[in-house]
Amino acid sequence: MTSQRILEAARALFAARGYRATSMQAIADEVGITKAALYYHFDSKEEILHQLTLPLLDELEAALAQAESCDSAEEVRWRAIEGYVDVHLRHRHTLTMLVKDMTLLVQAPVADRFRAAIALANELVAGPGGGLEQRVRASQVVAGLADPVVLFRDEPAERLRSLILDGARALLGEPVAPRARGRTRGRNGGRPAILTGEQVGQARSLYAEGRSAEEIAARFEVSRATIYRHLKI
Repeated sequence: MTSQRILEAARALFAARGYRATSMQAIADEVGITKAALYYHFDSKEEILHQLTLPLLDELEAALAQAESCDSAEEVRWRAIEGYVDVHLRHRHTLTMLVKDMTLLVQAPVADRFRAAIALANELVAGPGGGLEQRVRASQVVAGLADPVVLFRDEPAERLRSLILDGARALLGEPVAPRARGRTRGRNGGRPAILTGEQVGQARSLYAEGRSAEEIAARFEVSRATIYRHLKI
């Protein structure tokens, strides 16, 4: 569809040149249509920006809301961290576009929603009743989740995800699972994305015994998201 081609062209131009330095004429030229045809699909450059950022913001807010509904503080924390990373990885090109022109991140309405999402992520990572030390550490973790996505945007997503989450564990003082040799890895050398049938059975037994998702994930060298998915907890 022409509208989708316009959005993709605009995203690439905004990321390369910056939002303010890209004209509607430049977008039309990139797509190969007239400026009048471009205005038929989008009333303004601001509308294009809105359509580009909407999926990222909607998914980020949904991921945090889902994390907030979990039972334990630990599960809330890691659902928030992993959801935050996953959304930014899926929309890494949009994030790069926004970072290219930082003024976009301090102006409403985009900025208001980003600030609210970051504030909620900080709160969920810090946990209920967290003191200054916990809140500072939480803010460091959240700040460090998105930057690598932009800085290393050409790296394989699964590998980058694994390294970002390991960095979050280190900041929170949690053990980082060793990279065992001879294990079946996920795509691009990251953690395994699935468990075998036997491992699922073992994981369920451990969970029934009262082991935490963190402990089970570390034992099988998978992410918490993988444990949550297989055990449906």
